[in-house]
Amino acid sequence: MHGDAVFHVDELPSGDSARLDGPEGRHAATVRRMRVGEHLVLSDGAGGLARCAVTEVGKDSVGLDVLARWLEPAPSPRVTLVQALVKGDRGELAVELATEAGIDAVHPWRAARCVARWEDGPRGAKALARWRSTALQAAKQARRAWVPEVGEPLGTGQLAELVRDSARTLVLHEAAEVGLAEVELPAEGDLLIVVGPEGGITESEIARLTESGAIPVRLGHTVLRASTAAAVALGALGVLTGRWGAAGGTGESAR
Repeated sequence: MHGDAVFHVDELPSGDSARLDGPEGRHAATVRRMRVGEHLVLSDGAGGLARCAVTEVGKDSVGLDVLARWLEPAPSPRVTLVQALVKGDRGELAVELATEAGIDAVHPWRAARCVARWEDGPRGAKALARWRSTALQAAKQARRAWVPEVGEPLGTGQLAELVRDSARTLVLHEAAEVGLAEVELPAEGDLLIVVGPEGGITESEIARLTESGAIPVRLGHTVLRASTAAAVALGALGVLTGRWGAAGGTGESAR
């Protein structure tokens, strides 16, 4: 994206000019202090991008001239993180790091040994909103064309259904006998990464997930925190699959 700052919009402008307002416009004008002639990129979070030149700077908005539009295809295989709830802000850290590393979707998991509990109601909704905000901000910081979807919390039964529907599911487990590099990985489809809570995944949870088709794998010989394991796995998957291959995208098209 040329190193330009990225700003999220619900919909890309259809014409030759546009105005970025609201929180993103305010950020561009007052925090980033964009100047006339500078370039930025608008992203709809679903692969659509537009490179723009700043033509006017207001108090809390900027006027834009649309220079080019293009579409960046989603990575393949599509990788979804199933992240067990963890206490404090470590869940948000897990989402932030995984988003920077390229995760495509996130599902919070109410695992048996989770210390954190997202009960139905306002408190749970607030916690979920923080994860979604974290994913959006991390995607912008990483200049990603795709913002990961953060779904509703899952129970283990719902997770087992996801496992059955996936092309491959990897459960990160320190006691696994198989290393990540030893597993045959799909070239396309949905690849799930399951990260347990700080207290670990129970034997019954492992049994249910493996019965549904999941494969327990280890990352090296050290034990990673629940908040960092997914990001490390994504780095390995970038090398082991085609996700870090040639840059995607259909190329920029003039306005």
